[in-house]
Amino acid sequence: MMFNLVIGQYVPLDSYVHRLDPRSKLISVFLFVIIVFLANNWLTNALMVLFCLAGILLSKMHFSFIYRGLRSVFIIVLITFLLNLFLASGGTVLFSWGWLHVTTNGLFQSIFIAIRILVIIVVTTLLTLTTSPIEITDGMESLLKPLKKLKMPVHEFALMMSISLRFIPTLLEETEKIIKAQAARGSDFTSGSLKSRIKAIVPLLVPLFVGAFKRAEDLAMAMEARGYHGDVGRTKLHQLSWTWRDTLLLAAIVLLALLLLLVRN
Repeated sequence: MMFNLVIGQYVPLDSYVHRLDPRSKLISVFLFVIIVFLANNWLTNALMVLFCLAGILLSKMHFSFIYRGLRSVFIIVLITFLLNLFLASGGTVLFSWGWLHVTTNGLFQSIFIAIRILVIIVVTTLLTLTTSPIEITDGMESLLKPLKKLKMPVHEFALMMSISLRFIPTLLEETEKIIKAQAARGSDFTSGSLKSRIKAIVPLLVPLFVGAFKRAEDLAMAMEARGYHGDVGRTKLHQLSWTWRDTLLLAAIVLLALLLLLVRN
């Protein structure tokens, strides 16, 4: 696939990570995204990478599968790396070409930011790969339950987020089909001036938005046909259960944060 993203997909396996409570996974990912900014040297970044590798091993996901899913975002990581490489200053100048300068601080900062982006993507991808959309909805709804006292639509918000994650791969597949159909009709998305490329994208966006709205309408009709009326009077088939595994995961996150604080510059 042209858009071979794995985020938003769910792979049913029997692993340690799959058996975790969705609430503990959501809390852990949220905390991980925060503490990842504590990494500011080689040792702290190595700890972050090791934590991600441990998560992949415990989830029984193949590294090749994760790699194929991350290839599409490498261009974003590369652009971020180059921007920080040439714009950051400080340290010894390693390379100079006109007004562009590569310094030691810029090089280290670019590497650390690239690692930071990759580990965040890997952790969030593991969340969707090991947690079904229903579990994500139930977990988010449970965590946001106190906001119901403020008359906030917690259930509807959690459902909206889980549906958005679920339809990311579907929309990308639809985009690829439209691109191939337009290319078969003579459209060119890769050559010509910037203005011509932008014009070529218009025939791509129109059917994509029309298809997205059609899918949303079909989904709404299907939910109504099955008696969905929001959170009022709704019961759950599967009850969430917090076990020692979930406590151990949060303890590992806290331990990782303490280690980063101890060894950071």
